[in-house]
Amino acid sequence: MRGEYRIGVDVGGTNTDAVLLDDELQLVAKAKTPTTENVDEGLAAAIQMVLSASGVVPASVSRVMLGTTHATNAVLQRRDLASVAVIRIGGPATRSVPPLSTWPADLRKVVSAGEIIVDGGFEFDGREHVPFDEPDLRRFLEDLPERPEACAITSTFSPVSAEHEHIAAAVVADVFGQDTPVSLSCDIGSIGILERENACVLNAALRRVARQIADGLSTVLREQAIEATPFFAQNDGTLMALERVLEFPVLTVGSGPANSMRGAAYLTGLRDAIVVDVGGTSTDIGVLANGFPRESAIPVEIGGVRTNSRMPDLLSIALGGGTRVRGDGDDLEIGHDSVGYRLTSEALCFGGPMITLSDMTVRAGRASMGTHPVDAVSESQAAEAIARVDAMFEDAVDRMKLARSEQPAIAVGGGSVLLPNSLAGVSEVHRPDNYEVANAIGAAIASISAEVDQLLTLGPGGREEAIKKARDAAIGSAIALGAEPERTEIVALEELTMAYLKDNVLRLRVKAAGPLL
Repeated sequence: MRGEYRIGVDVGGTNTDAVLLDDELQLVAKAKTPTTENVDEGLAAAIQMVLSASGVVPASVSRVMLGTTHATNAVLQRRDLASVAVIRIGGPATRSVPPLSTWPADLRKVVSAGEIIVDGGFEFDGREHVPFDEPDLRRFLEDLPERPEACAITSTFSPVSAEHEHIAAAVVADVFGQDTPVSLSCDIGSIGILERENACVLNAALRRVARQIADGLSTVLREQAIEATPFFAQNDGTLMALERVLEFPVLTVGSGPANSMRGAAYLTGLRDAIVVDVGGTSTDIGVLANGFPRESAIPVEIGGVRTNSRMPDLLSIALGGGTRVRGDGDDLEIGHDSVGYRLTSEALCFGGPMITLSDMTVRAGRASMGTHPVDAVSESQAAEAIARVDAMFEDAVDRMKLARSEQPAIAVGGGSVLLPNSLAGVSEVHRPDNYEVANAIGAAIASISAEVDQLLTLGPGGREEAIKKARDAAIGSAIALGAEPERTEIVALEELTMAYLKDNVLRLRVKAAGPLL
C-alpha cells in the first residue's frame, strides 16, 4: 500500500494508543498497548502494531504526531528537571514577593540554581518602569557557584514590551555562552507576572525532558525505518514541530486530555459538548467550544505551581477502569489508587487478585471484558459501587457546565464503559466508534495554532481596528508555524476592557488555527 499516511500516538498513564490514518484522515488501523516503565518501549510497540495490522510500509508514513506525559510526569515526580537561574526584571516594585516563593519546597530545591530581582520592566502601556540594571544581572550570573543548565527571564508586562527580557538574554549568552537555553516569559504566559514567571521557570526546567522526548521519538522512528516529520501535541489541542517542543516543552503538559477532546469532536462531528475521557487511572472532564478545548480562565496548578500558561479547563477525578474497590455495603470504598497499566494482569476479570471498577462493571452487566469470572464480587457490591460511580460522574459533569440547560456529552477513553448511558443534565451520551483511541485520533488530526494576547490602547480606529490587528497577527503567526494559509481561521476571541486606567485600554486574546500545510 502506498500513499500519504500519518500516525497519531498518545502515551497515557495506563495505555499507549496509536492510530494510522490515510490522506483523507480515515482510520486504517488502531492499537492499544500497556504503557511501559520505559515509555519509549510502549511507543515503539504501538507504532509497530498499527503498521503490522495495516500492511502499510514505513516509507509511506509522512507524519507522526505524539502526545506524551513525559513533561507532566517529570514535574509531578520531580525528576529529570534542569537547574535554572531565575531572573526577574521588576525591581523595585516586585521585591515584596520573591521568585518561587509559592513553590513546593521540594520542587524549588530541585529546580532553582539561584534567584534574583533586578531593576527594570515596563508599565501596562509599554512605558519603561525603571531602567534595566544590566550590571546587577551580570554580577549575579558571574557569582553563581555552578553554571545553571538553563535560565528563565521574566519582566513586568513583557507581553506588552519584551525589550528588557531580550537584553537580559543577551547578557546570559555573553556570560554563559550561546548554547545555554533561555526561556523568556513573553513567549510563554499572559498578563500576570507571578504565574507567568512560574510557567517560564517550569519551561526552562523541562528543557532536558524535551530533549529526551525528541531523542526518544527520533530513535523509535529510526529503528522502524520511518522517515516521517515528527510533531508533538500541545495542551490546546493543536500541534507543534520538533524545534518548538525543544523550546517550549511546558506546552505539552495537559496534551493528553486536549487530544481526547479534539478526537471526540472529530469522531462525532460535535463542536460544542462535554467530553468525558475515562482512562485506567482517572477521568478528565472538559468542554468543547467551537471544536477546541475550552481554556481555563484561571491560573492552573502544575505539580503544585500556579501558572497562567494556556491549559484546557479540566476537572479530573480519581475514577478509572483500574481504580481499586474495597469492602462492601456501608464499608464499600472506591479508592484513589489504581492498578494503572497493570490492569490486564492484576484485575480480577483478568485473573489477578485486585478488585477494580472494571470488575464491578462486568459484574453489573454494563461491560464485557477480561478472561476470568468475577464471582468474588457480589451483586449488591457491584450495584452499590456503580451507583456511587454514576453519582460522581453526574456531579463532575454538572460542575463543568456553564448553563442549566442540558448539553450533549461524549464518552471516550478505554475506561468509558464505566459511564452510564444517561446522566442528569445531559441531553445524550454519545459513544462514537473508535472511542477507545480518541486521544490518538485527536493527535493525528490536530491542526497548527497560534495565540495573541495583547494590551492595546485604542487609537482613532477604535475597537474594530484593534481587533483586526490582533486577528491578523494571530493568523500570521499560525501560518508562520506551518498552517495552511487558505484554511487558517480565528477559533477564539476574547476581549476585556481594563478598568481603572486613564487610557482606553483593551486586552485582546485571539487564537487562530489551521490544518497542517
